[in-house]
Amino acid sequence: MNTVHKRLPFSGYSDAYVLPSIIKCDTNLYLAQFAFMKLLPAKYIIEQALARGTLTHGMKVIETSSGTFALGLAVVCRERGFQLEIFTDPVMDKGLENRLRSLGAEVFIITEKAKQGGYQRSRLDALRARMRKLGHSCFWPQQYETPDNPAAYKLFADQISGMLGADVTLVGSVGSGGSTCGTIERLREKATGARLVGVDTFNSVIFGQQDGERKLRGLGNSLVPKNVKHELYDEVHLISAQLAFAATRTLHERHAVFAGPTSGASYIVGRWRARQYPEETVVVICPDEGHRYVEAAYDREWLKHNACLNDGVLLDAPATENHTSTALPPWNRYPWKRKSRKAVLNVPEDAS
Repeated sequence: MNTVHKRLPFSGYSDAYVLPSIIKCDTNLYLAQFAFMKLLPAKYIIEQALARGTLTHGMKVIETSSGTFALGLAVVCRERGFQLEIFTDPVMDKGLENRLRSLGAEVFIITEKAKQGGYQRSRLDALRARMRKLGHSCFWPQQYETPDNPAAYKLFADQISGMLGADVTLVGSVGSGGSTCGTIERLREKATGARLVGVDTFNSVIFGQQDGERKLRGLGNSLVPKNVKHELYDEVHLISAQLAFAATRTLHERHAVFAGPTSGASYIVGRWRARQYPEETVVVICPDEGHRYVEAAYDREWLKHNACLNDGVLLDAPATENHTSTALPPWNRYPWKRKSRKAVLNVPEDAS
């Protein structure tokens, strides 16, 4: 297992772990393991806002997040001396909440789910109400919309192309769309044939499923983020929570890669892709390490209690459904073929 580190041209103590280690797992399969990937866009968005003057000292940074983008902002805001307010929901685990508070962030947990758009909509509503109260004394990074989110991943793309060349198959989970879309856009500047495989979960609206309860966090959405550019994806896979958790533990057991469930979901897809197309160089994005999930994905009793235990049995290949809207668990593949969401689903681009 080969590991390579590369530093970013940023200043600050967080530079040491803002880019991933590149780990070779098989002949044509590589993992890009981040300590926590969302530090990269959080750092870039704040740096750009400071450079433009849209963020100045004395202003508060406010954002809606239930995952590691909040942690990335907390690290950067602590480093830069800004107050941070995070609007989240009960899905945020207590460990992450404690880390945010220890870094000086205020955490507001929204407990009522909106009828349309779920917690993500109600969190946005609460954030906008707070913005009206604060007026011009706050800055909203807007990870789902700002072009600075995907732009941050140019550095990661350059890391990949510098080591493996730009003509790769990139496999990654889709939440805000920043990591997969930003990285592939940069890679295709050098190799137009570079391929993008998106990994989502069932009951996420991004690629056409009906919104519903999702046990697999860190990917998927109840709204369609503007930063998801559907026409960039060659292929889309939907993975169940049970299969993702099993793949997460397999990734740890076989390759000593201690990662979260979104990494497991992407790993099983990347492993299949690498075996199916041995002529390709497959790079799997692993967004974060597994510390947050020790009492979840790595805990057999928790998995059993939450009906997420499948005893580590991995499928060898996905089913292929005629349409993403009719895809069923545990694993489905759809050839998206770089089409718009409207072209595939026959719905307006902003429909969720």
